[in-house]
Amino acid sequence: MIRSMTGFGRGEYTDDVRSIIVEIRSVNHRYCDIYIRIPRKYSFAEEKIKSVVKNKLSRGKIEITVTVDNFGKSDTDIRLDMDLAGRYYDALKELNKKLGPGTEKEISLSLLAKMPDIINTVPAEEDEEEMLKCFALATEKATEDISQMREAEGAKLADDISERADRISHIRAEIEKRAPELETEYASRLRTRIEELLEGTAELTDERIAIEAAIFADRSNITEELVRLESHLEQLRSFLKSDEEAIGKKIDFLIQEMNREANTIGSKANDKDITSMMLELKAEIEKIREQVQNIE
Repeated sequence: MIRSMTGFGRGEYTDDVRSIIVEIRSVNHRYCDIYIRIPRKYSFAEEKIKSVVKNKLSRGKIEITVTVDNFGKSDTDIRLDMDLAGRYYDALKELNKKLGPGTEKEISLSLLAKMPDIINTVPAEEDEEEMLKCFALATEKATEDISQMREAEGAKLADDISERADRISHIRAEIEKRAPELETEYASRLRTRIEELLEGTAELTDERIAIEAAIFADRSNITEELVRLESHLEQLRSFLKSDEEAIGKKIDFLIQEMNREANTIGSKANDKDITSMMLELKAEIEKIREQVQNIE
């Protein structure tokens, strides 16, 4: 299946306690490169989120943004250090005694509460296993969303590539039609040129002209390249209809082979008409190559 590497997806999980939103953006990339923005206290969920995404998306530069909103529950807990409070209390009592008669004061709760490190705020503890399930659900929705978008974009890419493949096939057929005429035209040009040079001083045999024309035809024969190009086009059409995942790299390699055949045709044919058609052919191949860069 042809899928684009460009897309956006959004998934949300909500219950009575929290809301989790996962947004995924992706663009083309040679490999699968995932970057996650997530609140630090939930960093334990990064690997879980990545694994869910990798199950659906195999290539692309993927940026994931995670936001968490807790309902009616603070992200912060209060931690009371009773052992430290007891030691402060004992120290204050000892201080009272040492100050002497008439200076003793009641050690109040408010006084103890002001002592350093007795009351601290700490991040609220989370049930990590439960949270991982919630993150996974939101991420799965986001990946389904972005996958649908990438498939829709991929279908458009496949249609465009298919149309260009048809144009290449048409140009190839025109080159194939033109190729057999080269030997005859070369023989005619050769005869005319030699006759001009000899100016009637010697007889020019048809056998000699035929031999030279045959040598030229063998040197400029492009049948093999045309056959391979047609084979590549058939394989390209097969890839466009395939259910295989992440086929972009295979198509990219195939396009490189098509471009190589086009270059060889142009260099061997030594004909302005074929050269002109070859340039059109290469232009279509280049347009396909650009499209393929965005196929997963």
